Amino acid sequence: MEIQENFVNKVASSGLITLNLEDYYHRGERVVYDIKDNLFHGLMLREKDFREFIKTNDWSVFTDKNVAVICSADAIVPTWAYMLLANKLKPYANEVVFGSLETLEAVLFTKALTKIDIAAFANERVVVKGCGDIEVPVAAYVEITNLLTPVVKSIMYGEPCSTVPVYKRKD
Repeated sequence: MEIQENFVNKVASSGLITLNLEDYYHRGERVVYDIKDNLFHGLMLREKDFREFIKTNDWSVFTDKNVAVICSADAIVPTWAYMLLANKLKPYANEVVFGSLETLEAVLFTKALTKIDIAAFANERVVVKGCGDIEVPVAAYVEITNLLTPVVKSIMYGEPCSTVPVYKRKD
């Protein structure tokens, strides 16, 4: 007597769509530009010196990089100085933000996620993949939740075989 077993892949037949936020990771190099190196005696920014630096510096070294602009010194830095930096960096850099590398990462993911065709997820059950090889900032999970909630049937977090329910539309 022969016993035949049929295995059914319940995950494959569940109709779940897996969304991996790692797919939206920008591969460009991340760098910090610390304005403290432009301070006079480490205390304040002198406009004339800074404008000369802005004019003569080789900004092409930032080509295709993602730049987080900070000031790690406890110093007086006027807002226009950050604006001048952004103006000079932007023609070369992929992205320029004021803040930490964590801020930069959140901005990169947010910009990438806004390019998703959210309509493609209409009335679907979506699993936002959890753990992976790339550290995805919490801000990206919040952003994708905000984008998906108005259109999907449900949002889950984790892996298709083990999910945590996040949202379920009431029909």
